Amino acid sequence: MRKWFRVIHRDLSFLFSGIIIVYAVSGIALNHKRDFNSDYRISRSEIVLKGDFPKSEKISKEEVLPLLEQVGEENAYMKHYYFGEQQMKVFLKGGSSLEVDMNTGKALYESVKKRPILSAFNRLHYNPLVWWTWFSDIFAVSLILITITGLFMIKGNKGLWGRGGIEFIIGVLIPILFLIYLN
Repeated sequence: MRKWFRVIHRDLSFLFSGIIIVYAVSGIALNHKRDFNSDYRISRSEIVLKGDFPKSEKISKEEVLPLLEQVGEENAYMKHYYFGEQQMKVFLKGGSSLEVDMNTGKALYESVKKRPILSAFNRLHYNPLVWWTWFSDIFAVSLILITITGLFMIKGNKGLWGRGGIEFIIGVLIPILFLIYLN
C-alpha cells in the first residue's frame, strides 16, 4: 500500500506543483490586502503644471489635453469636471486621474497600473469561470489525496503513530483554536 501512496503522492505533487505556487503566492498577497494593493500599483505625485491659469469652468477637452501631455497621458483622456473653487479633476483610462487647482496649476497625479503577474494570480484565486471551478475542485481533491498519502508513507516512530502523528494533531488543533478564539 505504501508503494502506491508514494506513486500517487509523487505524481499528484508534480502535476499540481505549479498551481500550488500560484495559489500560495496569491494567498499571501490577498492576506495582506490592507497593507498593499496586489492588483494595482498606485502612485501619487504632486506637480506644478505649466499653462494659463485661472480657467473658467467651460474648459474644453482640447484645453485639457496640453495639461495631460505634461504627465504623458494625452492619449488617456476620458472626461473632466470642476468641483469646489477652480478645482478640476480629469479621469484617465485605466483608473488614473489628474486633479488640478486651476488658480495655481498645482496638481495631484494619481497613476494606476495593473500588476501583470500578481493580478492574474489573484484572478485565478477568485475563481473566475465555471471550468476553473471544476479544475479547482479537482485540485482540492488532489490536495486531500496528497495529504492522506503523505500521512501513511512513513512508518515507525517518525510516521503517523509517532512524531508525525503529534505534528498532525498540532496541525489539526491550530485552525480549531483560531476558530474558538475568533468566536
